[in-house]
Order: sequence, then structure tokens, then C-alpha cells
Amino acid sequence: MDIKKSRAEIDKMNRELVSLFCRRMDTAENIARYKLENDMPVFDRARERDILADMTQLSDEKYRYYTKTFFTVMMDLSKAYQSSLIAQSQNDGDEGISARIAEAEKNTPPIFPDGGLIACQGVEGAYSQKACDKLFSLPKIKYFGSFGEVFAAVETGECDFGILPIENSTYGTVNEVYDLMQRYNFCIVRSLKLKIEHKLLCVKGATLEGITDVYSHSQALGQCNRFFEAHPNIRLHICANTAVAAKTVAEMNDPHVAAISSADCAGLYGLSVLPCEIQNTSYNYTRFICISKGLSIYPGANKISLMLTLRHEPGSLYTTLSKFTAQALNLTKLESRPIEGSDFDARFYFDFEASPDEKRVKQLLDDLERNCDSLTFLGGYTEKC
Repeated sequence: MDIKKSRAEIDKMNRELVSLFCRRMDTAENIARYKLENDMPVFDRARERDILADMTQLSDEKYRYYTKTFFTVMMDLSKAYQSSLIAQSQNDGDEGISARIAEAEKNTPPIFPDGGLIACQGVEGAYSQKACDKLFSLPKIKYFGSFGEVFAAVETGECDFGILPIENSTYGTVNEVYDLMQRYNFCIVRSLKLKIEHKLLCVKGATLEGITDVYSHSQALGQCNRFFEAHPNIRLHICANTAVAAKTVAEMNDPHVAAISSADCAGLYGLSVLPCEIQNTSYNYTRFICISKGLSIYPGANKISLMLTLRHEPGSLYTTLSKFTAQALNLTKLESRPIEGSDFDARFYFDFEASPDEKRVKQLLDDLERNCDSLTFLGGYTEKC
């Protein structure tokens, strides 16, 4: 086999394929305009099924599944293109999501603020406070007992911003925060990945062998579950957060109890750090979001978060995902959470890397708003590491 000759033949066919693909997309554009004028849906399931059946029958037996995949992807691209054209046409001059984003970008100050009244859950020493200090150089912090109170403080205008943990690299999503997102009006304006270093804190003179009870947040306990598997006799107690756990242990003044918290909390609450490794891994990061009341998009935003409910149709999630693929957008998070009071219906959360300024992104968002049951733009923002 002459590989150079085979590659030259492949190159020639690639050029022919590009030409045919562009012609096909031009024709798809004409079809999109016809569908728009005649109020027809983009997706015709019966026709798509027939095309896939016909094309696979034309293929050699050994290539049939490859042929089906090839045409499935090509039709997904065609549908995504048609949907974006229809959404753009229907939203021209109206108050679609792209218009609201443009208005927010216009009205947002050019520089992210260095301070304000910031809502954090817990007490001094909480990881939320650490995240706050990294995001703001001059914050004034107000502590609340729950994540819901942080959301409420921002929604009512009691605080300018709120800091909330949303996911951990070891233990996954903070489900409570995602569930609360369904109940409050807010906007994500920044996010931060904070390195987490859990320590086992106790009163002075306590030993690991004497510890019978450990207090901490459920996420922290989960991030250290291998340690507890090796010490099955230790009883676990859930607290509002790790700093509250440290404060609780200090107030108990009992050598048999300990808290999982940060080394900073040892100094804050007069505790000692036991010399043992308790985290499952040293690579342990928690992602925090900073929320505000109104839609603000600061310059340099390169990440977008959405909340969607999809139509009850076969393939609705797949069709939505294919639109991101068609625009070469990188999804960094896809989370589903049950809708309260529904029959196993779910709401989806999408995070993806993109600037809200991009034309393709605005067209995609307009398309999603038009074709999903509901869409909430949670924010366009920058993530700090």
C-alpha cells in the first residue's frame, strides 16, 4: 500500500465533502426559512428516521453503523443551524435573552467591585469566608445560618453579594445549593476554585486514639470518608459548616470530640491540629459562586451558567446537547435536579466555556429560550483559580 497515494485520495475526497456539506447547509437554510414562514417545527422525526434507514441500506454492510452515525451527526448540525436561524429571525428587535444580555453588559460597571456587604453561611473561619477574601479585597461580611438565608439576603437587597459553595472535586455537587437555585432570583457574577485542606481539630491534650466523635459539614465528612472507614468506631455528626463544627468542639471542651475544619479555625477557636492526614486526596478543591441580585456581566466573562427545563419529548436532552456540539462549545457541568412537586421531572443546569459577547453564543441562547420549556440565564462571569 502506498500511504502517500491513499492520503492524497483522502484529501481530494475531503475537499469534495466540504463542498457538498456547504451546499447541504445552504439548502438547509432555505428549508429553515420555509419552516419559519409556514410555522413548521425544525425537527421532523419521521423524515429523519426514513433518511437514516435509506442511507444505511445504501451503505456496505460493514459500514452501516458508521453510516448511521455520520448522517445522524450531519442532521444534528443541520437542525442546530436551522434552529439558530429561526431563533435569530424571531428575536430580531424583541426582548429575547440576547437582548437582555446586551443590556446587562451595557449597564455593568467596567471593573468588578473590591467590596460591599457580602453574605456568607456559617461563622468566622468558614471556607466561604476564605473564598470571599479571595474575591474581594475590602469585604464586609455578614454571616447567616443557612444557604437559603444567603440567597434571601441577596434577593431582598439586604446584602450586595453572596458566596456559596457549589461543587467539590472529591465529593461532587452541593445539592442543597442547586435545589435552592430554583427558588430565588439571583445572578452569578464570579466564581472561584478554592483549595481545601481539612484538618482534625481538638482541644489541647486530646489524642487520635481517644477521639470518639467528629463534627463537620456533610461535604467535609464525605471528602474524608476513607479516614472514617479506617476508624469505624468514630461517630459522625453533621454541622452547618466546618467553622461551626470547630466552634462547637471548642465550646464543648471535651478531649473525646474533634472537628474537621481548616487550620485557620484552630487559631480562631483555640484548638490543636492532630498530626494525621484525613482527606481522601490532597487535590481537593471546592468551587464557590458569587451571586448578586440583578443581571450583571463584567468585562472578561468567559463562563456561562444556565438552568433549563426541557420538553417531554424523546431525545430532547440529546437534541439540546447537540446544539452545543454544533457550536464547538465545551460543557464543563451538566447537573439534573428533581423539580419539587412533580412526577420525577427534572431541571437541568449547564455550565459551559464561552463569552456572552459571541454572536454564536447569543444565537444559541435565543434558540434554547425558544425551544425549551423554560430557560434561566444564571450568569456570564469569570472564574478565578
